[in-house]
Amino acid sequence: MVPKIMKQGRLAPWLYLLPSLILMTVFIVYPTIATFRLSLLDAHSIKSAATTCAPGQPCWGIFENYRYALTNPEMLAALRNNALWILLMVPGTIVGALFFALLADHVPYENLAKSIIFMPMAISFVGASVIWRFVYDYQSSGAQIGILNGIITAFGGQPVAWLSTPIINNFCLMLVGVWLWAGFCMTILSAAIKGVSAEILEAARVDGANEFQVFGNILLPSIMPTIVVVTTTMTIIILKVFDVVYVMTGGFFDTEVIANRMFELVVTNAGQSTAIAVVLIILTIPIMIFNVQRFRKEEAAR
Repeated sequence: MVPKIMKQGRLAPWLYLLPSLILMTVFIVYPTIATFRLSLLDAHSIKSAATTCAPGQPCWGIFENYRYALTNPEMLAALRNNALWILLMVPGTIVGALFFALLADHVPYENLAKSIIFMPMAISFVGASVIWRFVYDYQSSGAQIGILNGIITAFGGQPVAWLSTPIINNFCLMLVGVWLWAGFCMTILSAAIKGVSAEILEAARVDGANEFQVFGNILLPSIMPTIVVVTTTMTIIILKVFDVVYVMTGGFFDTEVIANRMFELVVTNAGQSTAIAVVLIILTIPIMIFNVQRFRKEEAAR
């Protein structure tokens, strides 16, 4: 017999969820709907975006701001840079984090090593960006105060304008991103590695497998679900990257990203800015759906 106090009707679960639902509605659902509404209006959020169409030019009607967000050369450059960040920085961060996790797992001072690697996460991203601006600093004449150029000139080389040279500046910014996020990813991957049965790994070594075979055939497949989680999380983070780019280059020299372009338009054209925000939301939805489906498959397999 179930005690009467333990009996719950159909309404009780919704009462437990009500506070969370209210918070989500106020801080997520309503702002998202309001953002979409503003993206259909002009620069001052008064008239329909269709009124901004120029005679004789292509026009998407009330979706005119989305034409800018998807076809404007500056936006296409920002989308290209974001794609470059995802294609290069995300794998670089995961590989670096996995390397650090494996390395730290085999040293006697593991906790100290992990603390040092994780330390950049304790610094604000703006502060970290300022630090790296000094590292990359370039002076066209006189003494070089940037560490990299100081080393180069000390060995008789010519200083390099790391942050204003379009060929290399994006890679320099990505390196800062890897430095910031590798410790976070390492912590998660290290926990996954420690969750792999030590008996299985030892049995493989006893059977004659070397460390590369143990890693490739046992360890890597075992932690692959965690790697997928970290990869998708980092992809969403990189889609929204802003602070590193804004502080270090201001989005100039062909380094502008989606969030940077959205920020620049907040004051001058609210309609285009919110349209970019909606595009950013849409880009994250497939990743979220993929994560939800994967979690359901894992739950069903248990």
